[in-house]
Amino acid sequence: MGAAICAAVLGTTDLELVVAVDPAAAGRPLDEVAALHGSGLEIAPSPAAASEAGAEVMVDFTVAAAARDNLRWCADHGVHVVCGTTGFDEADLEALRTRFSGDAHAIVAANFSIGAALMMRCAEVCAPWVGGAEVVELHHDHKRDAPSGTSLETIRRMQGARDAAGVGDWAPDPTENELVPGARGGRAPGGVHVHSVRLPGFVAHQEVIFGLQGETLSVRHDSLDRASFMPGVLLAVRRVADLEGLTIGLGDLLGL
Repeated sequence: MGAAICAAVLGTTDLELVVAVDPAAAGRPLDEVAALHGSGLEIAPSPAAASEAGAEVMVDFTVAAAARDNLRWCADHGVHVVCGTTGFDEADLEALRTRFSGDAHAIVAANFSIGAALMMRCAEVCAPWVGGAEVVELHHDHKRDAPSGTSLETIRRMQGARDAAGVGDWAPDPTENELVPGARGGRAPGGVHVHSVRLPGFVAHQEVIFGLQGETLSVRHDSLDRASFMPGVLLAVRRVADLEGLTIGLGDLLGL
C-alpha cells in the first residue's frame, strides 16, 4: 500500500510527496524500493523526518503496534494523519480522540474504498428492517488480522442502526451442534456472525447477507486492485485539515 499511495500522490498536481518512512528500508532510494520514478526521495527511518521535510499530512498504513506510536508523534508535532491501519480497539480510538483534540486532526478508516463506504452505508440502512444478518469477508493471504476492520465497522454501524430504531435483537442462531468448532464463524458484538476467508487471488471483498421471511438480501463490495483505495486516500489527505479532531471512516467526507 505504501508504494501505491506514493505513486498516487506523485500523480496529482495539488499534492507533494515530501517524505517516505520505512525503518526496514531506511536509507534506500524510494524510486528503487517502490519501483517509482521521479520522487528523488531517500526513505527515512522514523516519522521525525516529517518535521524536517515540512510535511502537513502523514499517511499511515502499517500495523497497529507501529501506528499507535506514529499517530502519537504526529499529534504531538502538529501533523495531520490519514490512517488506514486496522486493529485499533475502542480504548485506542478514545486515546486518539484525546490526542487529536488540538491543532492536528486525524482520519482513521478501516477501508478507504469509496465503494466500501457505500456498502457499509447500505448495510446500515438495511439493518433495522431484517431479522438476521451474517458477514463474509474475503482477503488476500497476507492479511494479518481477522476479522477485517471493515467487517467490524460494518457490524458496528448495523448494530447502531438497530439500536437507534429500537427493533431489538437479531434472530437467534438455530445451531445446536457445531460439528467442527468455528464452523459458524465468529460472533461480533451484537451477535452477528462473521466469517473470514484468507486465500491467494483475493484483494478485499465483503458480502453482508440479510435474512427476512421468505427472502434474502445481499450487499457486496469487491476491491479488485489496490488502486480502488487511492481516491479515498487522496480525498482524506485533501480534507483532513478541515475536519476537527478524530474522524472515523469516510462517511463524513462523502456526506453519508
